Amino acid sequence: MILIVPFIQIIVATGLCNVWLLRSQKSTQFRGGSAKNMKEEFLVYGLPVWFMYLVGFLKIGIAVSLLIGFWIPALLLPAASMLVVLMLGAIVMHIKVHDSFIKMFPAVTMFALASFLAWSFVFV
Repeated sequence: MILIVPFIQIIVATGLCNVWLLRSQKSTQFRGGSAKNMKEEFLVYGLPVWFMYLVGFLKIGIAVSLLIGFWIPALLLPAASMLVVLMLGAIVMHIKVHDSFIKMFPAVTMFALASFLAWSFVFV
């Protein structure tokens, strides 16, 4: 368990940065509906563009908090908990637009990893 938690912190943080900093303008098989980029995806969900910027800001903040958490462990539980909430929202949005499981797989995976991180700091 001691080695798993830091590994997951790095995986989650780099995954969030990848999606929001490197791939937000690119088409992937995981975008909701028929969206080709992040802006279109939020519009598919019926969410305003400003909300996309808010979610992106929060997710990058979470990624940074997870990395700083190596030195300041008090940041880990709030960061992981916030990510659990955001990923639950992402899953609900995929369900709302009747996406296949493959489209919601990254959100489900990040939800599971964030839940594990939050659990590990509460119960371990």
